[in-house]
Amino acid sequence: MPDVNLTPHTQTLLRALLGQGVDIGQRSVVLTEGLYGLDLSRRTELPNGTLFPILERLRQAGWVERYWEQDAIAEAEGRPRRRFYRISPKGAVLAPQALAHASAAAPVTSRRGHARPGLAGGTGE
Repeated sequence: MPDVNLTPHTQTLLRALLGQGVDIGQRSVVLTEGLYGLDLSRRTELPNGTLFPILERLRQAGWVERYWEQDAIAEAEGRPRRRFYRISPKGAVLAPQALAHASAAAPVTSRRGHARPGLAGGTGE
């Protein structure tokens, strides 16, 4: 279904970019302004070596947009400019569908966290 590989890390990142798990006011800001790299890393707990390659793949697929903040904002705060990432219009349509599909396709796990093969087989222990 999706044109991106929905690994668990990609799903975590997409949920953050969609503003899932935050209040409605903060969600609106996330969707319109996006999040900068360090903020995304903190929210997702993904290391930079994982986060940024996923962001680039999502950008190339058209699911994510990136932009630099205005110079004046960074200068007023005495720091370098931040690069922001936000869900694109295409991503806003496809990401929720892909996340729902991935969630529905996820294997059922037992209480011990082991995937249960088959419908009635259990773990065989």
